[in-house]
Amino acid sequence: MPVEQQLVSDAELEKLESVLLNKAGDVSLHRRFRALFTLRNLDDDRAVKAISNGFADESALLKHELAYCLGQMKRTSALPILEHVLRDTHEDPMVRHEAAEALGAIAHPTSMPVLQQYISDPDRAVRETCEIALAKVVFDNSPEGKEFRSRERSEFTSIDPAPPSEEKEEIPALRARLLDISLPLFQRYRAMFALRDIGTPTAIDALADGFTDSSDLFKHEIAFVFGQMSDPHSVPALLKVLQKPTEADMVRHEAAEALGGIATDDVLLHLREWNKRPDAPRVVRESCEIALDMYEYERSGDLEYADGGETEKGGEAVTVVV
Repeated sequence: MPVEQQLVSDAELEKLESVLLNKAGDVSLHRRFRALFTLRNLDDDRAVKAISNGFADESALLKHELAYCLGQMKRTSALPILEHVLRDTHEDPMVRHEAAEALGAIAHPTSMPVLQQYISDPDRAVRETCEIALAKVVFDNSPEGKEFRSRERSEFTSIDPAPPSEEKEEIPALRARLLDISLPLFQRYRAMFALRDIGTPTAIDALADGFTDSSDLFKHEIAFVFGQMSDPHSVPALLKVLQKPTEADMVRHEAAEALGGIATDDVLLHLREWNKRPDAPRVVRESCEIALDMYEYERSGDLEYADGGETEKGGEAVTVVV
């Protein structure tokens, strides 16, 4: 039985929350991330509440990941906290952007007014995310979107900001649409995810051409897609992004985590370097810490990205961080 279908005791959930919130004061960031992903897999409203309590943390990277996980859980109980984070103009834009994207992932029509409110936000990444999230809510609640979800058969289990284009297009045509700045971002994202699903080296090269775009949001999503694909062919493009000091933090952060997931021998030295460099932005250093932990996980052969032991529930093992 999958983890998300299991019941976990309140005591076990409190252990997970304690690790996530670093109540002991000495929990490493990568252990907190493992606790977060374990909570996400529990998929109940108690886990939503525990994750929501993490938004008081000072790490923008962690809060960004909290918002992402709430969106992936697709539970309406997360809507109030996500809307609160988006409305908080004092919050890091990377966190606000992820809250808006999570609202799009949940795709409840009641989120449309707040997304519409911030579609003109001073921060480009926030307003662009609201634009895409609005289109995603409209699509998911349309007959086309409902029909798409009823037959979706993708190897990628994530809830993406836009569905892959279903038009029968060759890679050059998809690349042209990906790079066409006159098109709405939602349409360009659909080309992006179609290229992801094709997954050939030529498709990867087409995606990598998107790193020349002026939109940090767009470039960060390409790096995320490369992490999903986990193809070593994308490593040179990702390393170039990570090593570029003038690149936006949100793009470099996503490149670092993608490299950790790909976990080839040639990425380890670079991740260690940027994890320790004093001149690197905090979010880049922290992302490299997470990427190094992901690297170890990918090399370990473990089935679950979680820390700690296992608790037996009805004859099945549920991984619980302790």
